[in-house]
Amino acid sequence: MSDRGPRKYVVSVVGQSAPADLAHIPVLDEVVDPVVRRSGVDRIFRSVATSSAVITFILMGLIGGFLFVKGYDALKVAGWGFLTDSEWAPDQGGKFGIAAILPFTVQIAVVALFIAVPVALSTALFITEYAPRKMRRLLTAMIDLLAAVPSLIYGLWGLFFLQPRLITLSKWMADHLGWIPFFHVDDQYGTSLGIFPSSTFVSGVIVSLMVIPICTAVMREVFSQAPPGEREGAMALGGTRWGVVRDVVLPFGRGGIIGGSMLGLGRALGETIAVTLIISPAFTAKWSILDQGSNSIAALIALKFSESSTFGISALMAAGLALFIITLLVNAAASTVVSKSRSGSSTEI
Repeated sequence: MSDRGPRKYVVSVVGQSAPADLAHIPVLDEVVDPVVRRSGVDRIFRSVATSSAVITFILMGLIGGFLFVKGYDALKVAGWGFLTDSEWAPDQGGKFGIAAILPFTVQIAVVALFIAVPVALSTALFITEYAPRKMRRLLTAMIDLLAAVPSLIYGLWGLFFLQPRLITLSKWMADHLGWIPFFHVDDQYGTSLGIFPSSTFVSGVIVSLMVIPICTAVMREVFSQAPPGEREGAMALGGTRWGVVRDVVLPFGRGGIIGGSMLGLGRALGETIAVTLIISPAFTAKWSILDQGSNSIAALIALKFSESSTFGISALMAAGLALFIITLLVNAAASTVVSKSRSGSSTEI
């Protein structure tokens, strides 16, 4: 019985001969194709995925084009005044613009983020770093479910449960922090309780409830991708759990924190029904977030659409176009920041 060891082969390359010291080894006549051929299923999947991406861009373009076409008549009449006028009287032939509505929209979103980001950051860190495995799964599922709750439910809960309880807090802030312009209330009857229910602050608190799950989900996903080697290295050097979070997780997740916050900002800017249930529409810009009266572009469209004329609807479509562009830019910037997130000091923002 002959002892036959593993046989060696040399793959011939077109235009080249095998080296002299390998001449005794059999040469395969086949030339290996360096390009891996895709199967039919892979080609179909690639085509479907590419088509889906193209359809997404087409839909975004169609939505933007539709808003521009429908709002063109109003934009042509208003001109640059659409961005500088505070009044909203298109049906009466008067001036109309979003100069007062846009600051209200930003104020509501900023109040929501001011509350949502610390809560979301703390929740994401607890889930990824401190929670036991079973609790981690439960909290993750709950956060995902909260993100799927309809805005109407948040709005109704805020209207009947949160709003009455926030009035007392608003009055306390006006009494003790009124020297700050953002909390100053100038009311002829004093800081009576009747001026607080429809404020920007109350609207922002309710919107923050809808922003927290989105921010938490993004931050949690980024924190969970922190390199295990860096975590273990920090612990091996005697670092505490907080030291690992401070020196490894937070620097690695910096892009996720910013990106999640910006995604939450995009959600807050476009929130409609919850703000509509709370606000008392106002068209005079003000610094105070506690004073009665507020507004947003989305709420303006929801409140005015059913009672507007053809030209009034065109003006609302122009306002919708402005909101579409703002949210599109914010979400695009957020996606870019999240995708560029890197470990430690190499994170590029």
